[in-house]
This record gives sequence, C-alpha cells and structure tokens, in this order.
Amino acid sequence: MTISADIESGDHAAFATSPAPFDQGVAELYQALLVPILFEPYAAEMAIAADRSKPGSVLELAAGTGALTRALRATLDPPTEIVATDLSQAMIDIGAPSVTMSRTHWMHADAQNLPFAPEMFDLVICQFGAMFFPDKVKAYGEAERVLRGKGRFLFSTWDSLAANDFASCVDECLANLFPSDPPDFLRRLPYSYFDPGQIKAQMSSAGFKAVTCDRLELTSVAATAHDVAVAFCRGTPLRGEIEWRAPERMSEIVDEVAGRVEARYGACPSGGMSALVVTGHVS
Repeated sequence: MTISADIESGDHAAFATSPAPFDQGVAELYQALLVPILFEPYAAEMAIAADRSKPGSVLELAAGTGALTRALRATLDPPTEIVATDLSQAMIDIGAPSVTMSRTHWMHADAQNLPFAPEMFDLVICQFGAMFFPDKVKAYGEAERVLRGKGRFLFSTWDSLAANDFASCVDECLANLFPSDPPDFLRRLPYSYFDPGQIKAQMSSAGFKAVTCDRLELTSVAATAHDVAVAFCRGTPLRGEIEWRAPERMSEIVDEVAGRVEARYGACPSGGMSALVVTGHVS
C-alpha cells in the first residue's frame, strides 16, 4: 500500500482529540512574524540536509505552520511523498493551505503515538519540535519504528538562550518587568534542550545509531524591533503567561520589549541564532 493510501485509510480517532498547544490567534502571529524571523533560515538549511539522502518518503513531526514543509517541497525531488504532522490543529489549519502540491499530505498527529505502520518512511524530520515532546525517548522510538532500513531521523533544537540574541533579549526584558514572577516559557521549553550528551543518550536509547549533534549558527533579521516583540510576546505561548500576570498591560509590555530590542540590535534588528542539528540512523 502506498503512503497516500495508508493515510486515506488511517484511523484518525485515536489522536484527533489531542490538545492543541497553540490557539488560532497565536498561530496566525506565529506564521506572520515568528516564522520569517526564526524558522525560515533554518528551514532552508534543514531541507538541504534532508535532500542529501534523496528520500522517497518523508514524515515531518511538529510541522507547525509549514516553514520546513515548504522548504522541503521546494528542495526535494518532485516525486517525494511528504507527510506533515502537528499536534495543533490551529497550526495545520494555517499551514496546510500554503502547501497544496501533490504528494504533500497534512495530518493531526502526536509524535509520541504515530498513526503509521512500521517502516513506512525513508526520512523522519522535525524542526524545533523535539523540545516540546514530554517523553522524548518515546517520540524518538516512534520515529525509529516508522523508518525503513537505512532510514534517517533528522531534527533541530535550539541552543541555549544565551546563544540566541532576540530570545535572550525578550526573556531578559520580561524578567525585569516581572521580577518576582518572570514569564519563563522560553527558558523552560524552546531553549531548554541543548545538551549533546543528553540528546545522544536519548537517541541511542530509542535505537538510533551513529548519532551526531552539529551546531549551526545563522543570522535572524526582522523588519522592525516591534515585529520581534510581537512575534515572541503574542505569537508564542508567552502570550498566555503575560496575559495571566497583567492582561491589561500587553500593549505596554510589547512596547517595552520592542524598545529593548531596538536599543540593543537597531531599528531593523539583526541578531545571532544558534541551534543543534541532530542526525541518527536506523542501521
């Protein structure tokens, strides 16, 4: 059975009720601002890395609104089957219309409980999603299960907060604004998973061989400092943390963060980004 047929006949009920980590409003700002500022530069590099093994079938985990999906579709051979999955239906609703080419499929799925038969894909890929997996070894084990012999799992995870200029600046400003109870989403989740030893051990526990972790440093550029502030404060779960503390002050807080970003990185800000690119092989 082909991948397309398997998807058409799959039982979606088992994962259709999974909770979505991003609501529609956050997802829209994420796509409009955060994707070009943070994710598109890495998507281009990840797509090039994916193409090196010339996969015939690709499963993308935590695809979000499709930054990497679009880069893969533009880079990989046209016959390549791509299945893009995410836990958030709000993200899929925005991402799916942006990639409507044939051999590209979108599904709501949990990386820790994939609705696919064993050995269906040549490549499993994930851009900046692994940090959010509650049980990383389980998710990695699922990736290993659905990969064919000689298949490859390729994913990226952010380096430390200190190594990522815009994120560090936003976090620092919010800590100053809320000294007794700072919003900690950035350091607690997206910028928390960067120990190569830990990553390699977890990948090995899931059955992967020859695991490598390579640091990739790129530059992030935004049209305005205000775009950076809105992207982080309203286009990520930081929004909920800020609104819980001071719902009436969101606009003021965004302006404060924008001022800090502009003072440090300029009116058309440019800052450094750093991530780890991890590769593991089935055999």
